Amino acid sequence: MLAYIWTRAGSSWNIGKPANQPVPFRHDLHSGLLKIDCRYCHSTVERAADAGMPSAQTCMSCHSEVWIGATVLEPVRSSFALSQPIIWTSVHRLPDYVYFHHAAHVTKGVACETCHGRVDRMPRTVKTETLSMGWCLDCHRDPVPQLRPRGAVLAMGSGPHAMDLPDDLRVFYREAFQRLTSCNTCHR
Repeated sequence: MLAYIWTRAGSSWNIGKPANQPVPFRHDLHSGLLKIDCRYCHSTVERAADAGMPSAQTCMSCHSEVWIGATVLEPVRSSFALSQPIIWTSVHRLPDYVYFHHAAHVTKGVACETCHGRVDRMPRTVKTETLSMGWCLDCHRDPVPQLRPRGAVLAMGSGPHAMDLPDDLRVFYREAFQRLTSCNTCHR
């Protein structure tokens, strides 16, 4: 019984624990204070399964002018000079047997912060949700409360549609219930 309870606890899912990164990237500075659009670094989030991680070239587009000699940015400069990728550590890694497609969620109105939390307030990125099968299925069973207008999907702190959700979307999700909760939707 204790083992079962432990597997359901947030600590076993690494909730609130930052992953070690090659560069101590601060979302609270970049997406919070500076208001840099998420898509600048996560450029494939609207069209691919993977959201994409920033390359050294992306980082250097600003850091060739700002914080030029900062020691903390040495891994970025080295990566850029050697044309090698920065090896970021995934904070929200799913098991290999789970199929997840960022674009399918983002284009349907699921906001980034639904799964990733308020990264614009995080000095170090941490996991805020378990992303367990049960957690995902809760949303798949009734996604309507989580959905936002297309223009607000990437906005931090914006609320869901709630009662303003267009009727055609309500009908779509009522009819999609079986497909959204089918095992092969996420396990392929």
